[in-house]
Amino acid sequence: MIPFLSLKDVTALHSAEINEAVTRVVNSGWYLQGKENERFEANYAKFIGTKYCVGCANGLDALIWIFRAYIELGVMKPGDEVIVPANTYIATILAITENGLTPVLVEPKLNTLEIDDDLIEQHISDKTKAICIVHLYGRNAYTEKIGALCERYNLKLIEDNAQAHGCKYIDGRTTGSIGDAAGHSFYPGKNLGALGDGGAVTTDDEKLATAIRTLANYGSQKKYVFKYCGRNSRLDEIQAAVLDVKLKFLVEDNAYRKKVAHYYYEHIHNSLITLPDLLPDDQNVYHLFPILVSGNRRDALHGYLEQNGVGTVIHYPIPPHKQECFKEWDRLSLPITEMIAEEELSLPMGPSVDLKEVKEIVRLINNFIE
Repeated sequence: MIPFLSLKDVTALHSAEINEAVTRVVNSGWYLQGKENERFEANYAKFIGTKYCVGCANGLDALIWIFRAYIELGVMKPGDEVIVPANTYIATILAITENGLTPVLVEPKLNTLEIDDDLIEQHISDKTKAICIVHLYGRNAYTEKIGALCERYNLKLIEDNAQAHGCKYIDGRTTGSIGDAAGHSFYPGKNLGALGDGGAVTTDDEKLATAIRTLANYGSQKKYVFKYCGRNSRLDEIQAAVLDVKLKFLVEDNAYRKKVAHYYYEHIHNSLITLPDLLPDDQNVYHLFPILVSGNRRDALHGYLEQNGVGTVIHYPIPPHKQECFKEWDRLSLPITEMIAEEELSLPMGPSVDLKEVKEIVRLINNFIE
């Protein structure tokens, strides 16, 4: 069996350092809001290239707190609009609706799977306050056109960097430092994954960082004094310590992902399968390796690979506008997003995937009958 992703094997790559870090925290007797958080936040901010990093409970919360902080600071208000890709994991959109803001869904480009920057401007209205881009699958989604639109219309640029730790833009900036603020997820399966849930916000805006840290601590900056109606959303010391260990190996692990991806790009030859455009190495950290399978054959390929011992996952079979929780969007016409949902299949990818296994996966794919 070739698993889609073995978290046990990923953890084993750095098990000695992880075990030492966990033991250190356990023996310290300090489990929340301590030195481990301070160390990781400082190191991650430096890695991303921002002045501030605020740890929180998970990636969804990270995005929620960005929008909530902007509301508390008077930059946004409920009812304002946020432009967001239609092709994304639902968490991006939930962070917007959770704050009473209105998501405006924009189709992706089929060759990149990322938001189509040629379509954004026609969706900007006098209620638009932000563009939220998603570096989906580990691919950079930022373009100069998006930056110019934010400047022209005085819009905040929010990055959902949940899947793109270490990804870069062509000018060398790391995703998570390009916009006004970015949300990061450290879900165990991510390129930088904890041993449980975890998240963070990165930004250069001191007022925003302070508001986010306050909101995520019950709304309190000083014990028993509450400035905001916040929630408990904190990164614990064990997860911070584990993340700090894994951060040291992230560049190396991402380089291996790129090696696996290049083999896929160079050797997959099946007329049913389309690969998204190959980006320069720094602009894709291959959190996932998505392929599109045409001719209503995606599910057949998925089953065929499973029968031959290869784990694959569909990201994501039902797009956000077709989910029951957003049934008011059911009549929206988003054909490219829907096509991706019908054709996408993610192949095994990660630092623990053996290249011999990758060759077998490719062999099976190329032998799949049209």
